[in-house]
Amino acid sequence: MRHYDLTPLYRSTIGFDRLGSLLDTLASFEGDAPSYPPYNIERVGENEYRISMAIAGFGEKDLSIEVKENTLSIRGEKKTESEDTTFLHRGIASRSFERRFQLADHVVVKGASLENGLLHVDLVRELPDAMKPRTIAIKTDKAETPKVIDSKAA
Repeated sequence: MRHYDLTPLYRSTIGFDRLGSLLDTLASFEGDAPSYPPYNIERVGENEYRISMAIAGFGEKDLSIEVKENTLSIRGEKKTESEDTTFLHRGIASRSFERRFQLADHVVVKGASLENGLLHVDLVRELPDAMKPRTIAIKTDKAETPKVIDSKAA
């Protein structure tokens, strides 16, 4: 894997610290990234998104969702099962996990639901009014009369 030195970026930009740290984070990911639990990211509207995670066997009490500094963290911690159960085959994973997602600016979590072994986290991008496009009216003064310098005839 290649390593990129972003020091020149930090020296010549102002206010892009978050972008630099995001690039550092992405560069640190390796091909051995955890694949459990599997998830989908869907775009359900112009400014609406949904993360769906397959978490069979986890209940509402086993999960925690937290947003901090544009990072969404989803954790699952399965309580230990009774020791007297003997499995002939154990194919349903019940290990603990933590999944992190970097959120863009102005993306907020609207809610989460758990149904049929899928955890759905709904996200919305809410732009402040100052950032929304707006139309500027152009005024013309058609009723303007020509200015008269001297009203007397020569």
